[in-house]
Amino acid sequence: MKSNQTRPQEVRLISVAEAEIQTGVSRWTWRRWAYDGKVASVKLGKRLLLPAAEVERMITEGTRPAVVAQ
Repeated sequence: MKSNQTRPQEVRLISVAEAEIQTGVSRWTWRRWAYDGKVASVKLGKRLLLPAAEVERMITEGTRPAVVAQ
């Protein structure tokens, strides 16, 4: 490989079941979000995989700020 060529960025993919375990959101909800285009997904044969970054994005978007007592 020449020095001016860069390696393509590796995308970590996780199963819908793994996303369910990490978030507590059902696998069917993850599938619906993927098919509705709410989250990016990859279909390999019969498997539906999600980029780990998408799961992290959904967690970040759903995080509410902490309430500071006055």
